[in-house]
Amino acid sequence: MSAAEDLADDLAGRRTQRARRAGLLEMFIGGRWTSSGEQVDVRSPYDGRVVGRVPLAGSSDVERAIASAVRGTAVMRDLPAHERSAILKRTGERLMERLDAIADLLSREVGKTIREARAEVQRSAGLFSWAAEEAKRLSGETIPFDAAPGAEDRIGFFLRVPVGVVAAITPFNVPLALAAHKLAPALAAGNSVLFKPTTATPLADLELVRALVDAGLPPDAINAVTGRGSTVGDAIVSAPQVRMITFTGSREVGRSLTSRAGFKKLTMELGGNAPCVVRPSADVSRAAGAIVRGGYAIAGQNCISVQRVLAHSAVYAPLIDEVADRVKKLRSGDPLDEATDMGPVINGAEAERIEEWIQEAVGKGARLVTGGHREGTLVEPTVLADVPLDCRVSTEELFGPVVAFYRVDDLEEIVRIANGVDYGLQSGIFTQDVDEAFWLARRLDAGGVWINDVSTFRVDFMPYGGMKGSGYGREGVRFAMEEMTEIKVIAWRLRAPQM
Repeated sequence: MSAAEDLADDLAGRRTQRARRAGLLEMFIGGRWTSSGEQVDVRSPYDGRVVGRVPLAGSSDVERAIASAVRGTAVMRDLPAHERSAILKRTGERLMERLDAIADLLSREVGKTIREARAEVQRSAGLFSWAAEEAKRLSGETIPFDAAPGAEDRIGFFLRVPVGVVAAITPFNVPLALAAHKLAPALAAGNSVLFKPTTATPLADLELVRALVDAGLPPDAINAVTGRGSTVGDAIVSAPQVRMITFTGSREVGRSLTSRAGFKKLTMELGGNAPCVVRPSADVSRAAGAIVRGGYAIAGQNCISVQRVLAHSAVYAPLIDEVADRVKKLRSGDPLDEATDMGPVINGAEAERIEEWIQEAVGKGARLVTGGHREGTLVEPTVLADVPLDCRVSTEELFGPVVAFYRVDDLEEIVRIANGVDYGLQSGIFTQDVDEAFWLARRLDAGGVWINDVSTFRVDFMPYGGMKGSGYGREGVRFAMEEMTEIKVIAWRLRAPQM
């Protein structure tokens, strides 16, 4: 490195330290932490206080990030698997070293409880540990060419090779873990990453980028650009240098994104409206506990949150009573308070929308069992019973702390109602009848069906993704790596040796 480059790095480091003291978390472009002229405050959804600030990137920032990511593909392609693995392992360790500080950021910017935030940091660190292992297991297989007449003189195999530049676009609700679900497998597979966190909750994500850099990731292998979707997101999505887009967000944004992406690989996780079926043989108390855990975590802002409960008449009333009793005991409020069970939703507009959907359901005949009101961004955990099928609570993704109950006895009717929405991410079934369980599981339109559990169950190495309007492609470290690689066949034509 030249003296001029040393001086530039020193000045950049000093500027970064000053920016962090002022509450500004910079972007990472071309191997340097950098800012821009315009910035935006990141505010707590609970009390509106400024948690931090991030730059609003312009078109020139995006162009520099894309050029850097292209350079990074050559570096990552030649980086041995054991080195990629070591970097990812160290990244997980860095996250755990900073657990409390990052969890505090997460709780403040998202509004999730501090307990939920700590669990998310731990989960994200675990994802990098999984990816570190899978980086050493990425392989192809031999091809039996002699199974085809005329190809007896060939021997060969296929490899999985990185796609190149992977653009990762993430949402507000589980920002750190969903970023880890995209960045860790992309890097494990030997790609470079162009990362755009949501402007609503980018702070913990930028700390993740810092952990990667501190762990020794080559500078051009990761670029993180903050800013508005209309400026940053559109430019990234349409860039021909980007080979793959992995996106988690709303169905509407996902559909718009796919229409602009052009000739790219896509993995889309676009939300859900998860059903939970409870049959006469079910353990009601077990089902009620799971429904409350699955329906109100992160204030219901989870694409696999329990939204609809289709319960048999024999268990309908006692199940609602027990769920309501448990919900009434949930403590809402300051997410940094260790005793808080549920924090706010992400902003006032979303809180008003959720309240409006509750009122629509009640106006059409639903019974309000408990909750239903809001104070600012704090929406009461709500239980609705006897919900009509033609209201938005029944048909759309609610993304709030509301669980709706439906009395449904007939198995065919359960399938019709459960599948009667344009989502198919995950589902739950509570029953002790094995034949009934598998009959339903085979007929529910969902990427995952959990028997005697709710839709929110997920382990990070399993294949995860949806059907219909819930998107396509699969996450889960090994399965994401398969999405983020391409198959290359290498074969050798042999000649008979001279005797």
